[in-house]
Amino acid sequence: MRDIPSEQSLIEYPSAFPIKVMGAHVDGFRAAIVQVVQRFDPGFDPASVEERPSRSGNYLGLTVTVTATSREQLDELYRTLSAHPMVKVVL
Repeated sequence: MRDIPSEQSLIEYPSAFPIKVMGAHVDGFRAAIVQVVQRFDPGFDPASVEERPSRSGNYLGLTVTVTATSREQLDELYRTLSAHPMVKVVL
C-alpha cells in the first residue's frame, strides 16, 4: 500500500466515517466489533451501531461510524477488523 500525502487525501480529519462490518449472526459479534472500534475511537457510542441481518439470518451487517482522526487510524482499524476471527468482510 502506498502512502497518500495528507494534502491529497479525499477525507478531511477529523470526520465521521462509516465502516461496514459483516460476519456470522452469532452471539457476541456486535460486542466484539464495538470493543475493537472503541480501541481506535474512545468516544464511539455503541448505541449508534446500525444492524442489518441477511435475508436468511445467517449473517449480520453492522455499520459503525467512527470519528476518523487520521489515515493511519483508519488503516489500522480496517486491518484489525479484517483480522478478527468473527469478521468476514470490512467495507
